[in-house]
Formats: sequence, C-alpha cells, structure tokens
Amino acid sequence: MNHSTSINRVANQFLIATIFLSAPILLAGTESYADPKDGKVVLPPEVQPWCETPAPLEIRIGIPGWMAGLSGNAGVKGVVDNVDVSFDKLLRHLTHVPIVLSADIRYQRWEIFGDGQYMEVGASATLPGLLFTNANLHLKSAFAEGFLGYRLINCDKATLSLFAGARYTYQGIRLNIFDNGDSRLPLLRQLLGIPKSLEDSGSTDWVDPVIGARGRVKIWKAVSLYAEGDVGGFDANSGSAFELRRQGRTIVRESVDSSDWSYQVQGGLEFQLTRWMWTQVGWRYLKYDYNQGGFTNKTALNGPFIQTGINF
Repeated sequence: MNHSTSINRVANQFLIATIFLSAPILLAGTESYADPKDGKVVLPPEVQPWCETPAPLEIRIGIPGWMAGLSGNAGVKGVVDNVDVSFDKLLRHLTHVPIVLSADIRYQRWEIFGDGQYMEVGASATLPGLLFTNANLHLKSAFAEGFLGYRLINCDKATLSLFAGARYTYQGIRLNIFDNGDSRLPLLRQLLGIPKSLEDSGSTDWVDPVIGARGRVKIWKAVSLYAEGDVGGFDANSGSAFELRRQGRTIVRESVDSSDWSYQVQGGLEFQLTRWMWTQVGWRYLKYDYNQGGFTNKTALNGPFIQTGINF
C-alpha cells in the first residue's frame, strides 16, 4: 500500500464519520433521524399548537333546569304591582311544570343556537294607595330565543363568538281583586272594564332584536369556564302606555313613556362528563323593561342554572 492510498483511505473515513456525526443536524426538522450512538430512529419533539381547531361539525342538545326566581313589577290594563318570588321559594308558587329545551349547532366557525322556557307562577299582591286591598296575581311567562353567531376564536381550548338574533316573549296575567266594599271600586271597574267578579286577565307577546357575545375557556382537562351576555329590545316595540293614578278621591288614567328593553347575563362551569355527555352549572339573569299598551313587565328572572345534554 503506497502513501497516497493511505491518505485517500483516511480522507474517506473522515468524510464518512463527519456525515454520520452531522446527521442529527442535517436531519433536524424532518420526521426522524438515526441516533449516532446506537443507530435507533429518533423522532423529533412534536410542537403542540396552542389553538387546535375542533371538529368541523358539532351538535349539542340540552335540557336546562333554571330555578329562576321572579321579581319586579307586572300588571295588566294599568294595574301594576310588585311580585317577589325568590328561586328558593319557586316550587311553592309554581302552578305548571316548566317546559325547557336548548339546541346548539356549529359548522366551522358559524353557529346556530337557542333555547326557551315556559313557566307559570301564582302570588299574592297588594295594591296600596289605589284600592287598599289585596289581590291574587297569576303570571304566565315564556320566552324563546334563537341566534346566529360567528366564532372569532375557534379553538379546542378557547372560543369567542359574536351573535345576533331575536327573543320572543309572552306574558299572560290574571288579576283577582278582593272587594272590600271601597266606594271607589265601581269607578275603577268602569275605567278598567273589570267585571263585577273583580277578575280580569290579558296577554301580550312581542319580539325583540338581540345582540351579544359568548365564550368558553378550558381551565383543566374536561372542565371549562363559560360566559354569555346580550342586550335586546332597543325600544323596537315601544308605543302607547298608561298607568292608573289617584288624584284626590278620583282615579285617572295617565299616559306614560313606553319602553322595550331586555338584558341577559349567565356564566359558570361546564363539565364534559363523557365523550357524548356534558353538564353546565352556573347562574342566569334575564331582565325585562317592557311597558306598552297597558301591559307592564319590568320583572327579572334570576337564579341558579343547571343544564345537561349530549353532543355529537
């Protein structure tokens, strides 16, 4: 073996060793490379993106249980009084089993969702300064709302949506005034058209435009924090309104400003119990400010909120 052949052999061995030792650097960013020590295939560490896009289609159906207390002013044909049934006393005053349902459909970033509730409560009311007597008030309250939303943030760990839609509200009132022999009652019946039985009822319904936002943030594995808020009405259904007032010994009907607004906030925790089942535990508040055509609904639905459903 001559001197030049030895030099070539050493150079070739040096080149092979250099390429072999440089493999991890040359192959960085590729799917795998060979470990120079033992020759085993090594996978590079996978970089997990913060925002993982969820599946393109999701459908959620829930049965909400809203123990909503009812408080505020409600009235028919100008006779307005205060109602106060807290959520812990709701079962005593319910005259009908509440009917509730919710649905939520998402495709990509677009959402269609809504819910509704029907409830009947009965309570005693007083009419100080007008009749100096008592009355029974039976109130039917129902709403159904539907929205179209778009997700500004569409991640598995966090979402944020803006939405717009409408809220349908129904109010029915039956008022029973006890005749205590007050000499002003005949005049009151004449003004209101109340029959001699001193019972009257009425109902009204309206639709409010609504805008709002909602979001969800995963805080630990299958536990998320959710929140939602909206405002509606914008005096879209405002018109004529009146109230009954006493002037001296007479009762007169006086025009007042009408109003049509509504506000809602809710939030709490959501638990993904299984792959197909979830539940929410939180609080919900819905406030009405409606006064039009002799009907007054300035009440608030307020109480704990529990909902369980399925998703697929």
